[in-house]
Amino acid sequence: MPVFIARKIDMVGTIQIPRLEEEITLFEVGGFEDDFIVEAWLDLSELKEGDVLDLLEYVAMDGINYKLYMHRRYFGPLAEPIIRIHTKTYYKDMKMKISIIQTKGTPRKIDYVFIAEILATI
Repeated sequence: MPVFIARKIDMVGTIQIPRLEEEITLFEVGGFEDDFIVEAWLDLSELKEGDVLDLLEYVAMDGINYKLYMHRRYFGPLAEPIIRIHTKTYYKDMKMKISIIQTKGTPRKIDYVFIAEILATI
C-alpha cells in the first residue's frame, strides 16, 4: 500500500514573547482525514545570559485531552541555538501542539518553521 503526501501545511514566522511566565502556543494541528507527520525548527539565538525558555510538546491521543509529551528547558546563551523537534507520525484523530514559556530574563523573539504533512494511501 503506497503512501504519499496529500497536502502540506507550512508555518514560518517570528514571535515576540510578550511577557515572562506566559505559555504561548506556536503550532497546533490534528484531526485530519488521515495520519500526519510533523517536524519543527526553532532559532533560540536571541537568548542571552539569564534568559530561560521552556519548550513543551503536547499530544491529545484521543483528539481532545492534551497531555505533556516532552518538556525541555534552555538557558541562554546557547552554543547551538537551532533546535529541531524531530519528525513524528501521528494517528489521524490525534492532535499535537508546541508551546514555549520564557520564565526568566528579558522577553525575546523566536523564529520558527513548522511543517505538517497529511498522508494518504493509494
